[in-house]
Amino acid sequence: MSQTSARSTKSVTTAVLRQQVINALDELKAKDVREIDVRGKTSIADLLVIASGTSARHVKSIADEVVKFAKQAGVMPLGVEGEQEAEWVLVDLGDVIVHVMLPRIREFYGLERLWTVGDREIDAEAVSAG
Repeated sequence: MSQTSARSTKSVTTAVLRQQVINALDELKAKDVREIDVRGKTSIADLLVIASGTSARHVKSIADEVVKFAKQAGVMPLGVEGEQEAEWVLVDLGDVIVHVMLPRIREFYGLERLWTVGDREIDAEAVSAG
């Protein structure tokens, strides 16, 4: 039986899961939502979604909503980290990893820069070559 439930959970595509995450973020008015396709850069996930909350309570509420929407789609989170402090809550949904952060934490760690820096260099080379 557990294999069947694992298959039904796996049958949720990344696109469906992504849409559930976006819906959850919209529902609680997350700020500055950014999606980064990390396929080919890492094997940990296909998509990173980064969003900001206006306070620690807002960050926690957004993360809770992401978990709720994922469960409605049939996906159980692999892990949720950072809920106590709620300055940066990570929700690991397998193919999609969601980071909900306070703006100052988001600026300090710069995940967008970290995961897109190679893309920018390639784009700059392509422009100068063309």
